[in-house]
Amino acid sequence: MRSAALAVFAFICISAAAAPGVAVPVETTGLRTIAGWLQAKGTPGYVGADVADAIGIPRRGEELVDAMQRGFREERVLRMAQVIGGDTLLFMVQGEGEVYFYLSSVRGGLRKALVSMPSRESVIPLGGEEAETNFRREVQYWEQKVTR
Repeated sequence: MRSAALAVFAFICISAAAAPGVAVPVETTGLRTIAGWLQAKGTPGYVGADVADAIGIPRRGEELVDAMQRGFREERVLRMAQVIGGDTLLFMVQGEGEVYFYLSSVRGGLRKALVSMPSRESVIPLGGEEAETNFRREVQYWEQKVTR
């Protein structure tokens, strides 16, 4: 029993020594990779003023905010990822009747999540666990696209 406890303690010490500084959330590494991929392999696009204002992207009076983007449609779902200014990522998932938006920064992760329901002309903030779970799912989706 004592040797098992020592083995666990040694593993923890070695792991802590191998990990410099503060632990970085898993999605932060993925966000950096996705942003770099979009800058290198994306196509020029933009974010409209209405979306920028709703989600909180600064636009200095422009009607369109420049972005590099990629999009994929699978069955009835359209997914779009955009990098704005090198550090801001916007993920959009459009399904039947709803459009989800996830705003994040490469360094800070998820900053804001919204769902738009055009048929009801409403935009609702997502919070807590639902926002985090959906956001992580999007990061994983785009990480898979980057590695293909």
